[in-house]
Amino acid sequence: MKEILLEKGRYYHIYNKALFGENLFRENDNYRHFLRLYEKYIEPIADTYAWVLMKNHFHLLVKINNVDFPKPVYQYFSNLFNAYTKAYNNRYNRNGPLFVRPFKRHEVNSLNYLKNLIYYIHYNPVHHGFTTELFDYPWSSYLSLVSFKETKLKRGEIMGWFNNKNEFVEYHQNATNIHQIEEIAGGEFRGDVWKI
Repeated sequence: MKEILLEKGRYYHIYNKALFGENLFRENDNYRHFLRLYEKYIEPIADTYAWVLMKNHFHLLVKINNVDFPKPVYQYFSNLFNAYTKAYNNRYNRNGPLFVRPFKRHEVNSLNYLKNLIYYIHYNPVHHGFTTELFDYPWSSYLSLVSFKETKLKRGEIMGWFNNKNEFVEYHQNATNIHQIEEIAGGEFRGDVWKI
């Protein structure tokens, strides 16, 4: 696999989809297993700020830890995808790759981009018609961020970007133009990666 540059101390939007329009997640156990593997492979090397798991794709906002790793950072993500594919193939009696390779990544280099990307990630289930309200979708970081429960997400830092929790919620309730977010991101959200 061609090396994907992920630099220490930088924020990235990482996303991918299933091959051939297949589903990555068929049932709730699939989502839970992906998150368990994410905790195993990614939490040691990156801080997570936002995420969403959709039926056939996912989005992550992470900051790569500023430490030395025994192997290239992209390898930890590859290990996650390979472990999930192996379990998925075993469960559904299928063979071969599941994810598009290589996975997509874009560096996030401004506060405006960070805020809009967090909104975009949380808005994805509404955008694709899985729900009409952000708080009704269980497979995203939105509920963890607005709750008072303990979380491994960088809640304090995120709320600081929005000034406070009330402004974070208000930002998510305003109808942001998705095309405006695409412009900020330089068009990275365009294309068939988002189609269900």
